[in-house]
Amino acid sequence: MKAVVFHDVGDIRLDDVSEPQIREPTDAIVRLTASAICGTDLHFVRGTMQGMEPGTILGHEGVGVVEEVGSGVRNLRPGDRVVIPSTIGCGTCSYCRAGYYSQCDRANPNGPQAGTAFYGGPQMTGPFDGMQAELVRVPFANVGPVKLPDQVTDDQAIMLSDIFPTGWFGARLAEVGKGDLVAVFGCGPVGQFAIFSAMLQGAGRILAVDRVPSRLEAAKRIGAEVIDFSSEDPVQAIAELTDGIGPDRVIDAVGVDAEPPQGRPGQAPEQALAWEVESVAKAGTIGVIGVYPPDDQTFPIGKAMNKNLTVKMGNCNHRRYLPQLVTMTRSGAVDPSNVLTQVKEGTAAIEAYQAFDRHEEGWIKVELRPAS
Repeated sequence: MKAVVFHDVGDIRLDDVSEPQIREPTDAIVRLTASAICGTDLHFVRGTMQGMEPGTILGHEGVGVVEEVGSGVRNLRPGDRVVIPSTIGCGTCSYCRAGYYSQCDRANPNGPQAGTAFYGGPQMTGPFDGMQAELVRVPFANVGPVKLPDQVTDDQAIMLSDIFPTGWFGARLAEVGKGDLVAVFGCGPVGQFAIFSAMLQGAGRILAVDRVPSRLEAAKRIGAEVIDFSSEDPVQAIAELTDGIGPDRVIDAVGVDAEPPQGRPGQAPEQALAWEVESVAKAGTIGVIGVYPPDDQTFPIGKAMNKNLTVKMGNCNHRRYLPQLVTMTRSGAVDPSNVLTQVKEGTAAIEAYQAFDRHEEGWIKVELRPAS
């Protein structure tokens, strides 16, 4: 089968690889009908997240049709259409039972303290082959995949595999409530869903910070008040828009992908964190869903402590939120496909990666159709 395969930093290829096989009784094989490129994938290609093993298939977002199930999968059968959560959980350990699927004790073969297991990631996450392919092996398939009703399209469902739940999780981490004034840093695909999720969870006003015109325009269409940090100081702009108080809640949807303002070279990716801590209201809450590498140790803790801030962060527990978001999509209450900007055949995956990595105008979220 065809798959997008990591070979080295800056070197990914569309290769012919062996088809996956059932290894454990709770495995399933899913034929993918849609995958996607995520900003997290770029961390591996750029080398900002290290530890990728050559030969690993990329991609942690997938929708498809079940082809085969192991003897321990009692809730799925061949022909079922499913969305696959990006993070992997066993559903049995104490963490999964409490809803912390991304901290499952059993899913990561590196051990209980290894952290999140997910598809298409570095050695510390498994590794598990990803979903930018024709077929994928799904471990703990009796728990992870969520069946899709006919009313939910592939274009909608692929947004549910990772980025919509992650945006929803970000608003939950930030403790967004009715009437809150919320600032979202980063208007990429996850940032768009963070804005949308904050609205659904009751936010009164939302300020959105980025520098890419198409992303700011998309945030404005949702209803956010936008701030272009390449043309104005975001901290000052937020202060002016909040009468000097600052937002009650902040969502970091940037992570290590932060870009310095034009004309201000040399600023570290952590600049976004500094802006967030400086701009948020006293006793406010920051929810961090932007990805930072494990060896990143920079955070303005002194200023955060002296403002009595609450800071929460982590990898999304996708399986916890998926059923609710699928139901909301089925009912027509939300249409996640509004964030989708490109649909490309798998044969064009490498070119799509390059355009996405360059932040080309209008490239917000890219869906991939299998190469076959």
